[in-house]
Amino acid sequence: MSLHGRADTAGPMNGLPDEYAVRAGSMFDGFTMSGPATVYVRRGRIVAVDRTGSPPPDGHVVEPGADACLLPGLIDTHTHLAFDCGTNPVESMAEAQDEDLLSGMRAAARTALLAGITTVRDLGARDFLALTVARETLTTPDAGPEILAAGPPITTYGGHCHFMNGEAEGRDQLLGAVRERHDRGCAVIKIMVSGGQMTPGSRSHVSQYGQDDLRIVVGEAHRLGLPVAAHAHNTEAIAHALAAGVDTMEHVSFSGENGIDEDAGLVARLGASGTFLSLTLGTHGTLPLEVQRHLRTRLDGRRKIHRALVELGGRVVVGTDAGIFPSKPHDVLPYSVEELKDLGLSPVASLAAITSQAAAACGVEGRKGRIRAGADADLLVIGGDPLRDPACLRDVRAVFRAGVRVR
Repeated sequence: MSLHGRADTAGPMNGLPDEYAVRAGSMFDGFTMSGPATVYVRRGRIVAVDRTGSPPPDGHVVEPGADACLLPGLIDTHTHLAFDCGTNPVESMAEAQDEDLLSGMRAAARTALLAGITTVRDLGARDFLALTVARETLTTPDAGPEILAAGPPITTYGGHCHFMNGEAEGRDQLLGAVRERHDRGCAVIKIMVSGGQMTPGSRSHVSQYGQDDLRIVVGEAHRLGLPVAAHAHNTEAIAHALAAGVDTMEHVSFSGENGIDEDAGLVARLGASGTFLSLTLGTHGTLPLEVQRHLRTRLDGRRKIHRALVELGGRVVVGTDAGIFPSKPHDVLPYSVEELKDLGLSPVASLAAITSQAAAACGVEGRKGRIRAGADADLLVIGGDPLRDPACLRDVRAVFRAGVRVR
């Protein structure tokens, strides 16, 4: 079985037979909202969807209530399972033995799953430990979401997140890094085009790779059938990543040395490009004081640019960066919908950004992020109407992963 292929499940699990149905008073299928619906599941996949409101035939039926809403399992396009949501996750990672780090990653994966997040893209962990957890959750669906792992992000020597052991510079090393990730079974290539704030000596307004380096990485990754996610904060890094043809742009914060560097032309090109823009949203609680001080003069400018991207039709999805702060727990994704609304997305588009659009961004379109025959039976049942009240996403009544009921 491919590491990032479909998971088949069989036999009774958590009290459910091979075949069952889930019936709720409304359903968001990844694209549109409808009234009463019944979803039929067999061996971990959706086999039929009935929107007529007719009662299902005899058989095992899960009925969470007429006020319940069915959705596809949520998808977080940017997480770090190896970060512990503490006040110094980098130090914690550096000091942890592999088995302790794996234990924390397993707990983080389970936390995400119980919130209805059934797929995550892990864009950076030490070495290739995320692949270990990815294999576990693929064969044991109730252990966590399906994990699309990047392995250690490709970065410059001493560059952002170098402590994850993904340093590479020059054509030969960059080609070798992409090929190693492909051979090990990674689902995506992550490259640090700019610096970042979490690494001592690194800065988000400074670029790390030029356009020629990026073209080498993107060309080889695409030749091998892998998408490329580009960590890009400053305008130069964003422009180079866009020109090189990366598949998703992470953060897109337009960070300058002393604030936000607005570039209307680049914003317009991004909005029209079709490149997925994985915005760093979703916060539960208060950001650390040092982060608040750093962002105080930047947040309004960043929101202005992100609103412009939405107005221009940019393909916005959500990557929470879960794990990097106490206010970024691994179940934070549902909180992002309120922020998407503030950026100008409609309620339907906001839900699509964490379901069907996120699936397309992660390369799992068709089997994830939607409710239709043939898709994986990754389902979330909540109380209420998420189009009227995004907080309903946190009223979780049931979660199914590959047909297995986990909550």
